[in-house]
Amino acid sequence: MKNLLRVATEAALKAGAVLQECYEQPHQIRHKGAIDLVTEADLASEKLILGVLQDNLSGIKILSEESFASYGKPPTEPAWIIDPLDGTTNFAHNFPWFAVSIALYDKGGSQVGVIYNPIQKELFCAARGGGAWLNDRRIKVSEISSLQNALVATGFPYDIREKSDPILAMLKTVLTHAQGVRRPGAATLDLAYLACGRLDAFWEVGLKPWDTAAGYLLVEEAGGMLSNFNGSPFSPFIPELLASNSLLHKDLAALLHGFSTVASYA
Repeated sequence: MKNLLRVATEAALKAGAVLQECYEQPHQIRHKGAIDLVTEADLASEKLILGVLQDNLSGIKILSEESFASYGKPPTEPAWIIDPLDGTTNFAHNFPWFAVSIALYDKGGSQVGVIYNPIQKELFCAARGGGAWLNDRRIKVSEISSLQNALVATGFPYDIREKSDPILAMLKTVLTHAQGVRRPGAATLDLAYLACGRLDAFWEVGLKPWDTAAGYLLVEEAGGMLSNFNGSPFSPFIPELLASNSLLHKDLAALLHGFSTVASYA
């Protein structure tokens, strides 16, 4: 486990350096969808990550957003799940909120998770059973127990233009009960910030495995709770997530239960 974490950390740090180098340069932007972008930095980061993993731990299956994004059922063998640049739209606009995310998925769950924010030089990492860390200090979720005192984050799926009504209805429902709602634009960092107590909860639909595979382990190891809106167990391969510090989970699940979209996003 230590070796897996070491290799994932090395890959994330090196990829983060590439992203930082590209950050203020002119970007080559391509559209995968109407509002779903990919830049030269996504591809450069992914290439570097795959090279580090291949040099150190060859033979492990790869699931990565840009070049190895095809998946069906959850893998039954060890697999790296990689987002080389989460927050591409932010990156393309020079909005400094993006990260590298790398997880090792095995035995039905993430065993190692690393998220690196290169602009703020913040390295979040976790190993199953070993706790969650930010740089050199152990982290834990917040102790906020009242939703009216909670800062909650969310995100919008790429098909929001076709499914805006339920997304905006969820936003209104939580916004009118919480102290505040934020939508920064990178699910990996939303989960990392939940794990270290800067956010108290997070929800989103339309997620992919590389959006959550590292972050959900951070939240678990920091003492948080995750599920689908209907309360069923969370998996990175189910595109709906409610994550919290555990103290707020029941109240948020009650608000979001009727909006469960697992079937429509499957």
